[in-house]
Parts: sequence; structure tokens; C-alpha cells
Amino acid sequence: MIDRARLEAIMREAGRIALDAWPGDGHACEVWDKLDTSPVSAADIAVDTFLKRELKALLPSAGWLSEETADDPARLGGSLIWLVDPIDGTRDFVRGRTGWAVSVALVSAGRPLLGCLYAPVRRREGGGELWHAEAGQGAWRNGERLCASRRPELPGARVPAKALMKEDADLALVEQPNSIALRIAMVAADEADLVATLRWGFEWDIAAAGLIAREAGAAVTDAFGGPLNYNKRDPRAFGVLVSSAAMHGAAVERLSDRARRMSV
Repeated sequence: MIDRARLEAIMREAGRIALDAWPGDGHACEVWDKLDTSPVSAADIAVDTFLKRELKALLPSAGWLSEETADDPARLGGSLIWLVDPIDGTRDFVRGRTGWAVSVALVSAGRPLLGCLYAPVRRREGGGELWHAEAGQGAWRNGERLCASRRPELPGARVPAKALMKEDADLALVEQPNSIALRIAMVAADEADLVATLRWGFEWDIAAAGLIAREAGAAVTDAFGGPLNYNKRDPRAFGVLVSSAAMHGAAVERLSDRARRMSV
């Protein structure tokens, strides 16, 4: 249905547009705060504009939902929709750090059909990291098939975070990119065992990476262990929980009380 080579070229060009304003290469980057105080940059808007034009041309029948585009309720009437975060991990982007990525998913009937992430400054000598997955077909990074973490037990699990709560002192910290999509993808690549958020987030943050992790063999749910649905009228969900399949139940159990308290 989708020309994968053309989609890959679109993702790489989106990354190039972002790099033209990335402070890590010494470029000036115009940044301001949204109403919710989260940062947005001129690069976010430029990448969003490019992706909207190119992805709509690639599949004209698909609707559009992006972090940087005003929501159009007409998207609810279609069966296909592009879910886009033009720069996931903007805080790392504007600080010249590497933990950001372009995130694109194609969703049908509430479920992702394909997902792509492009992190142009990770493994830069090799052209960056290009992740993709197709429903029922598996997941890859730079052409290498991914096999997610298979850790059987929660204690000792690798978690990409800056710090751990006292209750989680038996877990192990690993590198934390600002991009939640990249943190989820780390589970897909067996570089982490558990990613959990206990806050309200948006569909565009997790759709592509969630499919990549699931197709690599990880368990992917909301914070309560329930299914994630996409293209809802309210494009939010409370939390995401991604882990090795074997320890997912234990992770849900550990976090359930906290999730109930924080979701109110």
C-alpha cells in the first residue's frame, strides 16, 4: 500500500530539515513556549509543514493528526490517518543533544499499520537510526531485524530514566533520551527492559514506537495494562507501559496503585 522507499526518503529529508536548525551543529534555533509551557521550535514547524505535504501526497486518502497542527475533527470520519510528531524530544533538540527523532505512524481503525522513527544524530557516522515496523511483519533498525527484551523478571530491569523512586530501587538506570518514542524503541532493540509513564500524553508520542516495540515482541499497553487506541476524539491516553512480554504483568501490578492515584 505504501512505497517504503519513498517513505524512507521523506523521513530522511525531514531529518535533514531539522538538522539545518539543530544547535548541536552550531545552528541558531528559534524556540518559544506553548501554552502548556512545553517548548516548540521553528524546526518543529518546518518539519511538520514538510511532512504534511509529502505524506498527504503519498497517501491522499489519509487524515492528519500532528502535535504541531491545529486538530481538525474531520479526521474522525476517515479510516486512515497519519499520526505525526515532527520532532519528538524537542527539549533535547534545542539543547543540542541527540535524544530526539522524527516520528510518523499510519493508523487504520484505531490501530497502527506502520511506524517510522528517524533519529539522524544517533549513530551519525552510519547515517543515523532509521526504525520501521509494519503490522504483522516485524520491526527493523537500519535494516537489522529487532528482537525485543525477553527479561523474565522485574528486579534488575533496565529503565531509561534520570532517577528512580524508592519503590523502584531494584531497577537499573540506563541512558534516557528526551524522546519517549526513542525510549520505547530501546525496548524493541533490547537496550532497555521497561518504559513506563504515569501521566497524560498524546497519541502522536507513542503510535510509531509502540508498533515498533510490539512487532519486535514487546508488550505495549497503557499504564493500566489496557489496549492503546488511536485517532480518538480526545487524542490523549494516560500513560504507556512497554516491557518484555514475560514481566509485563508484574510491571502492571507494581504500578497500578500509582497509576490510579495519578490519573485522577
